[in-house]
Amino acid sequence: MTTNTILKPIYKKIAIDITNRILSGDFCIGDKLYGRSSLASEYNVSPETIRRSVTLLSDMDIVTVTKGSGIVITSVDNCLKFIDKFKDIDSISSIKQNIFNLLEKKKELDKSINCSIDELIDYSSRFKNSNPFIPYEFEIQPEMVIIGKTVSESKFWQSTGATIIGIRRDDKLMLSPGPHSTFKIKDIFIVICDECSYNRIKTFLYGNQ
Repeated sequence: MTTNTILKPIYKKIAIDITNRILSGDFCIGDKLYGRSSLASEYNVSPETIRRSVTLLSDMDIVTVTKGSGIVITSVDNCLKFIDKFKDIDSISSIKQNIFNLLEKKKELDKSINCSIDELIDYSSRFKNSNPFIPYEFEIQPEMVIIGKTVSESKFWQSTGATIIGIRRDDKLMLSPGPHSTFKIKDIFIVICDECSYNRIKTFLYGNQ
């Protein structure tokens, strides 16, 4: 995986892009590049970043920079040498492919975790007498006092001793919700607790602490 390439300096990526444009025929020998301010606007970066990109191209004898003449393309052959030297910088397409692969892996992981949680709930409901800590599901009703509050604000764990392991919302399961997750009507939250905590939860949800 090449996630470290995403952290490559942006000026090098811009230089690579300009080089590819020269190789593809967008610019020819003798052509002038746009001014630095125009390039900065096109790439949405500072003029200083463009200056570093152009300096890199100049050092590789791809362009010349002269006062009054601007930035002029001087070599196509050196573009190939430049590409070879900085071939460790990924193209946009390969970065997109990496993102796609990671999303696919995440989708498979989420599916596996969901299956494991369902299996745990099913197992615990069948053998709850032999397991002191059982997963329970609670649906948020309009009259419950925790609506609109975050997990942290509600002091759920401090008040009940139960641990929230997931929240189902609109057919989606959010695993291990953080302290800033908000309770909403129709949410179904899944907790691990013992029988005493279960009773405290029922009292807590309606504000009878």
